[in-house]
Amino acid sequence: MKSIKRYLAFVKPYSGKILLTIFIGILKFGIPLLMPLILKYVIDDLLPSNLSTDEKLRQLFWLMAAALFVFTVVRAPVEYLRQYYAQWVSSRILYDIRNQLFSHIQRLSLSYYNNHKVGEVISRVINDVEQTRSFIETGLMNIWLDLITISLTVVIMLSMDVPLTLVALIVFPLYAFAVKFFYKRLRQLTRDRSAALAQVQSHLHERVSGISIIRSFALEKHEEKQFDKQNKHYLNKALAQTSWNAYTFSAVNTVTDITPLLVIGYAGYHVIGGDLSVGTLIAFYAYLERLYTPLRRLVNSSTTLTQATASMDRMFEFIDEEYDIQDRPNAGLLPVDPDTGRIRGEIRFEGVSFRYRDEGEMVLKDINLTIRPGQTVALVGMSGGGKSSLISLLPRFWDVTEGRILIDGVDIRDVQQQNLRSHIGMVLQDNILFSDSARANILMGRPDASEEDVIAAAKAANAHDFIMDLPDGYDTELGERGVKLSGGQKQRIAIARVFLKNPGILILDEATSALDLESEHMIQESLSHLAKGRTTIIVAHRLSTITHADAIVVLKEGQIVEMGTHEELLEMQGAYYSLWSVQDFNTTAQETPLEEYERC
Repeated sequence: MKSIKRYLAFVKPYSGKILLTIFIGILKFGIPLLMPLILKYVIDDLLPSNLSTDEKLRQLFWLMAAALFVFTVVRAPVEYLRQYYAQWVSSRILYDIRNQLFSHIQRLSLSYYNNHKVGEVISRVINDVEQTRSFIETGLMNIWLDLITISLTVVIMLSMDVPLTLVALIVFPLYAFAVKFFYKRLRQLTRDRSAALAQVQSHLHERVSGISIIRSFALEKHEEKQFDKQNKHYLNKALAQTSWNAYTFSAVNTVTDITPLLVIGYAGYHVIGGDLSVGTLIAFYAYLERLYTPLRRLVNSSTTLTQATASMDRMFEFIDEEYDIQDRPNAGLLPVDPDTGRIRGEIRFEGVSFRYRDEGEMVLKDINLTIRPGQTVALVGMSGGGKSSLISLLPRFWDVTEGRILIDGVDIRDVQQQNLRSHIGMVLQDNILFSDSARANILMGRPDASEEDVIAAAKAANAHDFIMDLPDGYDTELGERGVKLSGGQKQRIAIARVFLKNPGILILDEATSALDLESEHMIQESLSHLAKGRTTIIVAHRLSTITHADAIVVLKEGQIVEMGTHEELLEMQGAYYSLWSVQDFNTTAQETPLEEYERC
């Protein structure tokens, strides 16, 4: 019930349209209720009357003409409007829900995505939301229409014969008991089925994304078996739900099938005794169909609503995921230079310690570091030293566990996240490009930029020439994750969008480590141009690319162990010297450079 209450908040803006749809639906279902009355009139009143044959035919003609008008001219547009508005309302509500879910997805912390599969998230937004459509069309419209149809039918039947009507309704309590008994378990089985389907979708998403790995290791047969396990798990859950659903239909339909037999027996007895007309018997039997058809639809509706409610539970469970990173109530903006529109770019790490889990080990320990505006600082060290963790704290992908980070003297936790990140540009080793045009991918740096700005950014990133050589130039679709481009070309697109963003702080995380020498040279040229006048933090394993840095910070096991220029650190012959020696193949020391670094 709690999920349904919350769901109605999305329904409320469209309540007027829903009431209109129900009213039109009453006309749609009410018109067929005239048919048994017409039949009763013909059998009991028209045929046995003392009128002449011509008069009987004339009355029958006008009766059929009126009925034909109602069932064609009136009912056809009513049917169309009812279907159209029902679909329109449900589509609009689902549109609103998916928009809110997408906004929610973008605000969830990285820790959530580290612990949940992408396919599972997609399943919540697509499958579960779509399943709730039936609550709108069935629960908010069809159920009411069926209840109104049943009520109108009962009123008509009571007006014809009260005792016979009571016989027709005698099994209603059994029907209510059967529904209550069976549908409690059906809801849980439906939730289990939806969860199993999400697992299949998640598994499939991962395998499709990694199809090149599967083929390179010749794992096709192995992966078929793995998918079969997931698929079979879903099959078992689906069959369990189907089996219980079948029990439900079997029990309920058995109950509802008893009623016509009781009515025929009771009515037949009274017709033979002369207490009931044949027309009433026939009309009553026709109304049984009008009575129990919507009743059976209510059984179907119960199943459908159970599935919809289970999907609502999963949907709201997802919506209730809390945000680890949130703006403070009075969060403000970073101060900018009115001429350039950029921040100064001073960064201070003051006593910063950090761990990913509440009870986990600290991956950064008491980091104190000041980076002056426009300075270039490189972070180096062995893998696992804390370099990537440190730079991920700056745009608040994570929050510090202890200490604080200041930009231009302002604690970044006192700044709105969107504003903070708008002043930080990142070029990563594996930049994500979207399956859109080259222009659209560059425009992600600043969506409102002009065509001239896009081209200028591409030229600054040495990307314009190769983009113009693409089949459709800037309109060329790049494929998922930029699959149609080489590694160097993807990097240049990524650099172009940072040029367009024009941030005050630049983070380069292994931006050239995966490129060939020719591409690396071109990228380094673009990056040097990009870094001018900006505070730049470089994470690098290839030390030859950061010798120009104003300061090099050596991290080991989450702590700063050395800091200085390239020349100063070499003279110290400490940890940085050992790393440099390894890459320079200098093995003249008595112990290996790697052993010497570990000792430092």
